[in-house]
Amino acid sequence: MACTAFAQEGGPVVLKASRLFDGKGDAVVSPGVLVIAGGKIVRMGAGAEIPADAKVIDLGDATLLPGFMDAHTHVTMEMTKDHREDLLHSMRLTVPEQTLEASVYAKRTLLAGFTTVRNVGASDAIDIGLRNAIRRGLVAGPRMITAGAALGTTGGHCDDTSGMRQGLLKEPGPSEGIANSPEQFREAVRLQFKYGADMIKVCATGGVLSLADDVDSPQLTQEELNALVDEAHARHKKTAAHAHGNEGAKRAVLAGIDSIEHGSFLKSETMDLMIQRGTVLIPTLMAPDWILSSMEKGMVIDPHVGAKAREAGAQIDKMIALAVKKGVKIGFGTDSGVSPHGLNAREFALLVKGGMTPAQALRAATSVDAELLGIAAQVGTLEPGKLADVVAVPGDPLRDIRATERVLFVMKEGVIYRNDRGGR
Repeated sequence: MACTAFAQEGGPVVLKASRLFDGKGDAVVSPGVLVIAGGKIVRMGAGAEIPADAKVIDLGDATLLPGFMDAHTHVTMEMTKDHREDLLHSMRLTVPEQTLEASVYAKRTLLAGFTTVRNVGASDAIDIGLRNAIRRGLVAGPRMITAGAALGTTGGHCDDTSGMRQGLLKEPGPSEGIANSPEQFREAVRLQFKYGADMIKVCATGGVLSLADDVDSPQLTQEELNALVDEAHARHKKTAAHAHGNEGAKRAVLAGIDSIEHGSFLKSETMDLMIQRGTVLIPTLMAPDWILSSMEKGMVIDPHVGAKAREAGAQIDKMIALAVKKGVKIGFGTDSGVSPHGLNAREFALLVKGGMTPAQALRAATSVDAELLGIAAQVGTLEPGKLADVVAVPGDPLRDIRATERVLFVMKEGVIYRNDRGGR
């Protein structure tokens, strides 16, 4: 694996491969040719003029694609085979140590072909600091859109002190993302933006890994969600709702949330509402798949958490099949951190198994996510004028979607981070 991070090319670069998927259509075109200069795509297609001083990289029997995006990551943590031990991990490590760990996870994600991620919740502004370090070129990693602290109610899924003995930890408030009224949620939103968040993530329902709630329970009132979304949108920022349960998801959609994360128990009428309002579903199929398979292999986990994982996992296949059939807009997100970072591309095969075509799954991780994240003018498709975020996979991913798990070339903004073939 070659990684020439931060080594800017001296002149134009031409990428050649047997085929190209632009992130917009349903087919590949052949051959795939991209001319890149100044970090952007300047020309493309078989008839593109090749500058005389260009460095030509011929990747052979491969497909060029837009850099993949993952709209649901937790780059600042990673679960192990002992979930109970994981709960103590962040208490034992200093914030600088956690940040260094996060930088390793970020580089692993980039080398897997993911040039953009949305990080939906982190403590101590670790995600914001990592985002800034990547922007400055101090460490290698994907472009990051960060939420800062995820917002939630006292005792809810986003309250990290929930399930602990009273008095053991400081009771969190709006500055830590925990609120209990429309006014407090407005304050919490403002505080996240004050300290550098790009968007807002809220826990609208219970979750799997929290210790003291039901996985599908609604946790914010309609008025609280209305205030939260209104405050974020007034500042031209996006919002996302962790929502396994149908009622909490429905309230979030009615409030104008931009995306529903997980959606395990979504019902048909809520999906209809999502279609009407353009709400994107990020199903994060990898998360239940990884947890349930890890439990079968002896993962140490709290019995209550294990029961919730089975409860949510039992609904996932039916939910995604119905969402695909109805035409809900589906984006790509993995909940990586629950599963190991760098395996993000396994979500593609799970989406296809759920009923999406390979082209739909690829668009979910490119143009659909780019639109959701508000960066479609810069990335998400391969076309002149866009930033040169490009990955290559062997063969044709429309015939074998798991080719996405074998990324052999990664370029972000014209900088080559991986080139396994080294062709010229």
